[in-house]
Amino acid sequence: MSSPLATSQRFTRAEFVEFKRRTIFECGKWDPQYEDGCVLADFALGISRETWSELGELAERLAREALAAEEELVGRPELHARLGLPRAIRRALADTRKLGRSAEVARVLRFDFHWTSEGWRISEVNNDVPGGYIEATGLARLAAELTGFELAGDPTAVLADALARATGPRDVLGLVHASAYVDDRQVMLHLERALAARDRRACLCDPTQIEWLEGRAHARTEWHSGPLAALARFYPAEWLEHTPGRTRWQHFFRGSLTPLSNPGSALLVQSKRFPLAWDELATPVPTWRALLPETRSPRAVDWRRDERWLVKPALGRVGDGVGIREAVAPREWRSIERSARWFPGHWVAQRRFQAQPVDIAGESYFPCLGVYVIDGRRAGIYGRIARRPLIDARALDVAVLVQP
Repeated sequence: MSSPLATSQRFTRAEFVEFKRRTIFECGKWDPQYEDGCVLADFALGISRETWSELGELAERLAREALAAEEELVGRPELHARLGLPRAIRRALADTRKLGRSAEVARVLRFDFHWTSEGWRISEVNNDVPGGYIEATGLARLAAELTGFELAGDPTAVLADALARATGPRDVLGLVHASAYVDDRQVMLHLERALAARDRRACLCDPTQIEWLEGRAHARTEWHSGPLAALARFYPAEWLEHTPGRTRWQHFFRGSLTPLSNPGSALLVQSKRFPLAWDELATPVPTWRALLPETRSPRAVDWRRDERWLVKPALGRVGDGVGIREAVAPREWRSIERSARWFPGHWVAQRRFQAQPVDIAGESYFPCLGVYVIDGRRAGIYGRIARRPLIDARALDVAVLVQP
């Protein structure tokens, strides 16, 4: 099959220097390097309007199925251990029957699409704290200026609009994140600026600075102390159990009267072991079954010898820990192999697909298109591209634009 992905010309050296400068200072992307290499692509990917329509429709269907399955899973605590969730989080989710689900606002999912020898396939959903807003909005806008292509959407604007509609000008929104990490901090500052442009105030904080009073979130910081009208979380849900007990972090999972984006229950579908529960669910997931490669317990297949399989940690992020023997260093493979063998309940084996590369001036790159769905509607694309068939921290951020 011919690829639906096209590429722009490489930016000239002068264009790329200016592109990188503006990405840092205008868009607030402070991490354009990984180790000693730049992680900004000096070209853009282009797709047709028809392809964008197809991807958007698929992502919206996947989102509807995912949210319906999550709603059922919240009431099925007997399946939570199968998903590889930590025990403390399973206890918090089990309390949902007594305390009720947490209120929600601006529900965000991002599906990672790959063009393969069999058409479009997904590798995962980022259903908990999807990132990439700076790249999908700011970096893409700068690339559009250089290429003449058009934006596929603006997920930052859609998210900020949803949060603004749910609150008032006198309200304060909490932007909860791992404040010690630059790459997390920059995302929340980016969102804070978007909210300020909509006459909304925000308080940047970490989970230890949130106090829950009768189910409502209050900030306790030097720069703001008082109730929060909504919380936007960019702090992985599985990390919350490591915060002090006095923070009552369990409200992120159940019983919060303060609307959350996203609630901790998103972890139920975020888990790569989600497919292991499909046959037990009454909720149909036909689009997932069609697009996600076969997923099994590591105990069920010979993934160490059969190269048709890879392994992933159930709660892995950013490609960390993905085991593809020829794509990772031998030492890393041995570490992955040992962990997946000793703790199979926290891993999955997934059948590999044959990703199709794109050619840039004689070099092959493997792209991944992260399609956002916010409150049920497609909202934009976050692109990453790598020289090997593994999208991890070494992959380049690339603008994905619509060809006019």
